[in-house]
Amino acid sequence: MDIDWRILIVVSPLLIAGSWALFNIAKAAIGQVQEFLSKES
Repeated sequence: MDIDWRILIVVSPLLIAGSWALFNIAKAAIGQVQEFLSKES
């Protein structure tokens, strides 16, 4: 089975952008949770 490189070229930037967005969202969410927990105690 041969990989169609055109699909890879189109999809890879989307994957990179998606993972970067998820990383940033997760980082912000963790920061908010830590802030909330530090206010509680």
